[in-house]
Order: sequence, then structure tokens, then C-alpha cells
Amino acid sequence: MSDALKHECGIAMIRLLKPLEYYKEKYGSAFYGVNKMYLMMEKQHNRGQDGAGFASIKLNTNPGERYISRVRSIAQQPIQDIFAQINDRINKELTEHPEYTDNVALQKKNIPYIGEVLLGHVRYGTFGKNSVESVHPFLRQNNWMHRNLIMAGNFNMTNVKELFGNLIELGQHPKEYTDTITIMEKIGHFLDDAVSKIYKDLKKEGYNKREASPLIAERLKVAKILRRAAKNWDGGYAMAGLIGHGDSFVLRDPAGIRPAYYYKDDEIVVVASERPVIQTVFNVKFEDVQELKPGQAIITKKSGEVRFKQILEPLERKSCSFERIYFSRGSDAEIYQERKMLGKLVMPEVLQAINNDTKNTVFSFIPNTAETSFYGMVETAEAHLNERKTAAILDGQRSLSAEKVTEILSEHIRVEKIAIKDAKLRTFITEDSSRDDLVAHVYDITYGVIKPEDNLVIIDDSIVRGTTLKKSILRMLDRLGPKRIVVVSSAPQIRYPDCYGIDMANLESLIAFRAALELLKDAGNYGIVEEVYKKCIEQTDLDDKHVQNFVKEIYDPFTDEQISDKIAELLSPEDINAEVKIIFQPVENLHKACPEHLGDWYFTGNYPTNGGNRVVNRAFINFYEGNNERAY
Repeated sequence: MSDALKHECGIAMIRLLKPLEYYKEKYGSAFYGVNKMYLMMEKQHNRGQDGAGFASIKLNTNPGERYISRVRSIAQQPIQDIFAQINDRINKELTEHPEYTDNVALQKKNIPYIGEVLLGHVRYGTFGKNSVESVHPFLRQNNWMHRNLIMAGNFNMTNVKELFGNLIELGQHPKEYTDTITIMEKIGHFLDDAVSKIYKDLKKEGYNKREASPLIAERLKVAKILRRAAKNWDGGYAMAGLIGHGDSFVLRDPAGIRPAYYYKDDEIVVVASERPVIQTVFNVKFEDVQELKPGQAIITKKSGEVRFKQILEPLERKSCSFERIYFSRGSDAEIYQERKMLGKLVMPEVLQAINNDTKNTVFSFIPNTAETSFYGMVETAEAHLNERKTAAILDGQRSLSAEKVTEILSEHIRVEKIAIKDAKLRTFITEDSSRDDLVAHVYDITYGVIKPEDNLVIIDDSIVRGTTLKKSILRMLDRLGPKRIVVVSSAPQIRYPDCYGIDMANLESLIAFRAALELLKDAGNYGIVEEVYKKCIEQTDLDDKHVQNFVKEIYDPFTDEQISDKIAELLSPEDINAEVKIIFQPVENLHKACPEHLGDWYFTGNYPTNGGNRVVNRAFINFYEGNNERAY
């Protein structure tokens, strides 16, 4: 409702295990893989709309034939744009060369993008960079087929500076200081090293260079390369890579922070950031799609052999709970139930806030992603109302008239569609006052359903910064004339920055942090801020494993309710008529709703990797010193 959170990206990878002729015969087109990739990317557009990219590799090509194709876009609708380019090129070739139409061998040889190994990516430009050069997949080129590396990922590393320094020590000169380039060059270094060693061994065995090429593909140990490259990585990631000769892999971080799901049969191996994408596109059952284990890689050799290798020792599982609350598609069977449970669990606090007066309360939701938790909230409200009805009838016993019983039974939970989003606003004006006016008109509101004595309960996924909530949403809801507006967040208070792929980099932008600072001022304890700053400074030269999160001390003096009430105060416009109450999900309820996904560092400050504590302390130092820069 109030803040459009941006997520780094989503990945999709397809490996066709049969010759292209097989798909032509069975499915009517040798472009089966390309078509499926379009669907997989389109069904993950929720994970990124600032850019999209696609790459493919053809297996067993002859020297002189192009075997790698790549296309990227930052157009307004980038997925449609890249596949329009692909289709235009395919249609052009088929029009100019009719002899290709039913000849798969000629199609593969002469038409780009058709191939057996395909990689897709969608992204948001969370670092403020959205040139096409920032769009995945990235390509590391080499004349040796085995040394070509294509990479895309859903990830963020907390220790890019250290990793970049490692590359310099290896004698490299990376072209950019970004985590994607750094990771790709690290894998590329060990890939080069492995290929060179295998070639030397083959040379000793008497093979010439041409004879060695297919044997290098057979002997290359992708798992060993990944173990060497990932040794010092600190972050959350689902990393996908294609090697020029046809090997492919997806590696997941050891805490399972970022998601990765796979499906395989005798025709395909497919990996994606979300389970229902695979279910829908390939028409397979929920139980057929498996989750890649933390620290594990799924590796498909050129031969088609699929291997699962433990690359890194698993840490305590801390998969991102924001995936469950907000980012991932709600059509996932597990996520749907989890979101409903979030709505159910927060309902007791809502009932308390409205004094159990469901008769004079309207329930609704903003935005659409909050609809599932809204259902859970309403189900709980209906159960509560039914208990009251039963009690009223039992208390009345035989003295109740038929009319009175009918009156009791006719009471229902009032549910309305209060706000309707008529367009996705992609603001083209950055100047604040103009932008606020635009955002205020994103939603149309439904007049005539709220009475002056009514409470208006609105559930949202999360409240991060609260800017739009204050400047437009609350004013918009106040125009309906309710007595009280209760804004419910199905997520807990977001108190700490994220450093694993969500665009929450600064402490001072978080409304919960600003509320805690105001409470410290009110209590005359603002000196704690300087004390925390000094503790953070003292840790700047420590190894990450020794760093503590001292920012927790900013929140320690206050209860969750005190911070929530201060947030409501800070976000209530001065000219608002309704009383404003803001309710957040308790962290313990989040864990009840999502028991297998306990990554909660943005709420609790308990970071799953050592680098997280360094990042949060650096974020606090930046806040205190007024540095307008990212903490990682």
C-alpha cells in the first residue's frame, strides 16, 4: 500500500535433454524451449520489471558456427521486448530461407536463440543502475568453448569489497566493481584453471587440442569449481550459470535465503525462483517440484547427466520470510495458506482495536497482494461473530422470538472493496511534490459504504517507509468519513536494513527506526544514539564473525506497541479527522505462519550470515554521519 518494495530478480533455466528434433515431433516446434522460457519469465514478472535478459547455448556445433545467443532489454515491458526481438529474428530467417521450415538441423545451425540450454532473468534496478549493461545474464567470453561463462542470479553479497580484493590478488583486472561481475570473474578464474589443468593432463596422455575438447567437457568437475569460487561468499543467492560447451548449474546459498525450485524428467531439467511457475508452465504436480537444498547445486552435464552436489556446508536455515509475505506468487499452495494464516493470527489485535464492534466495522485491503491475508483475517472475524451469535441465542433460550433470532443471525462481517488500483504507476517525475500528487491518484476509492460511526480496517503486506501512507493513502481513506482507521500490517515492524536482495538499504528510511528515535527523544534518552555509534565505530576493523548488531539497543527500551503507536502518530497527517491506529504482526506469529521460513533479520536484527551485522552497523554509521550511501 504505502511502499513498493523492490526485489532483486528472478531466474529461470531450462535444459532440454533430448535432441531438438524430438520436441519438433512431439510438441510441433523446435522452439519448444524458447516458448517455455517466455512463459517462465512472464510468470515471474512480479520479481522484476526494470529489465529482462535471455541467453541460450547450442550443443555440439561445428567450429565457425555461433553457439551462444543473448538478448537483454530495459524497455517499458522488457520481457515482451526481448521475445519480440527473438521472434522477429526467427521469422525473418524463416521467411528468407523457407528451406529451414521443416529442417531442425538447418534451424539450429542458422537461427539464433534456438538451443538446448536456456537461461532467463528478470530484475529490478535496486542500485539505481538500470542501463542494459546491468541486466543479466552476464557473459564472460573466450575463444575456448569451455571457458565461456554465462551467469544470472537472484542474489546480493555483503562482502563485495573483500571478494573484489581477492580477484586483484589473483592478478585479475575486473571491469566493474559489482557483485555480479566479481562473482562471475571468481567462478571464471577457477573455470580457466580447471580447463588448463585438464588440457595439460590430456596433452601428456597424447591427445592433440582438437581431440582434447570433448574430453575436457567430460572431465570438467563443476562442483569443484563452485566449491573453490564460493569459499568466501557471504550473502543470499540462487546463482545460475551456463558453460560454453553445455554444462549448467544452479547454486543456492547455505542458509537458503534466496529460493530455488527444480523439476526434472527424461525430457527436461528446469529451475526457477518460484514453484508455481514450474507447475503451471510444465503442467506438473506440486509434489513433483522440489526445493533445492541450502548450499546445494544442481549440475547438468553436457551429456545430460544430472548431479546434486553439496557445495557449501548448510547453515541454520533462514529462508527469506518476505518471499512468503510479499514477493512470491500467491498461487503457491504453501504460500497461500501461510498468507491466510498471517491474517488469522493478527485478528485478535484488530478486534481489540475496534472494541469487538464488528457491526460498525468495514474490512478491506490494499494492495492486491494483501488479498490472501485479508481472507484469513475475515475468516477469523466471521468465526468470532459466529461465537457471539451462538452465545446470544443460547443466553436468550426460549424467550427469543423468531424475529430476534433472525436479527441475530443476519449480522455479518462487512467486507468492501474500498480502494481500486486503476494503473501501475511508474513515476516519471522524481521531484517530491509532483510525485506525491501522482501517487495520491493511483487508487480510486469507493464512496458511500462507510458511515460516520464506522471503523475502517485495511490490511497491507508490510509498512516499510510509510511515506505514501502519510502523504496520500490515509488522506484518501479519511475522505470516506470513518470514525477510526486501523491499518494492519501482516508483517512485523521492519527495523533493520536488508543486504540479501531486497531494496531496504538505509536505516533512516525505515519508519520503525524513525519512531524509535522519536521515542528516545521523548524519554530524554537520545544519548543512546551516540553510544551505539561509538560501539559501531569500534567494530569497523573486526573480522565479520566478531561483529555484533548494536543497533538493537535503539529499540530495546520500548515495547512493540509503543513503537507502533509512535508510527501511527508520525504517519497521521495533521489535518486528518479519523483516529489512526496501526497494528503490526508479532514476530512470533510470523514464525507460526511460516515455520519453515524463519529468515526474519529485517524484523529482529538476527542476520543469517556474519556480513549482516557489519552491514547494519555500517548503515547506522552512515545515518549518524549523514552519509547518503549504501552500507554494502
